[in-house]
Amino acid sequence: MTKVITARSEPISQFLNPADLIRHLWHHRELIRQFTQREIESRYRGSFLGIIWSFVNPLTLLLIYTFVFGIVLQARWPEARTESLSEFAMILFCGLVAFNIFSECVGRAPAIIINVPNYVKKVVFPLEILPISVLGAALFNALISLSILIVANLFVSQTIAWTLIFVPLVFLPLILLCLGLSWFLASLGVFIRDVSYTVSLIVQVLFFLTPIFYSIEFVPEPFRTIINLNPLTAILENIRRVVLWNELPYWGSLTFAIISSLVVMVLGYAWFMKTKKAFADVI
Repeated sequence: MTKVITARSEPISQFLNPADLIRHLWHHRELIRQFTQREIESRYRGSFLGIIWSFVNPLTLLLIYTFVFGIVLQARWPEARTESLSEFAMILFCGLVAFNIFSECVGRAPAIIINVPNYVKKVVFPLEILPISVLGAALFNALISLSILIVANLFVSQTIAWTLIFVPLVFLPLILLCLGLSWFLASLGVFIRDVSYTVSLIVQVLFFLTPIFYSIEFVPEPFRTIINLNPLTAILENIRRVVLWNELPYWGSLTFAIISSLVVMVLGYAWFMKTKKAFADVI
């Protein structure tokens, strides 16, 4: 039987201090930078266009969504300022940019430790930085997509939203949530290999239970509560407000999202650090 917690393992309360967490990660900041850079470069290594694909992919998707949802399906967004198909495409694309960060981090987390057995068995290595490097690469791609979105919005509306200064703030709960879930799932994936399949299914379900392709206003009241329980719903709404609509975020929902995501991050980190000494016994 697998022994998850060793007799000499530290108490989990030792890892519940956010300040200690930040100091620990800051101590490994150079290693985090190197692994994030390697993660970004590995995606396009060997390709002719290289990192240019980071611009080509989101731009192509934006054009496709404009055609399919704006022209073919004639879909519109009730909160939109205009009825133009270009604005609807940008609203949809904005939601996808945020959700792709979540799906990339959470989807890869269960296998991120078991894919590097040498780091677990033969090297004294801070395994907790691996989910951060995946998040860093996802944020890099999201930044490129967001830049394309801002330029497209400037072209359509002829203005740049001053509320863009709040972009780091509205993305903060998403970052914290992804980190916490990634640490928890990375650890769980070592002991229960079926976690990868379960997570893939859950991410697909969340894709349709998150208001990416539709407005929350179109959801019937009995089911709207379920959609609102999805933590990504409020995050996406605030991102759209500051990026596209030149509006301040909903401070109440943003504050709650930051606090709850911070709790998830700390608990996920504590669980990972508590259990990681048993990884070598399983892999």
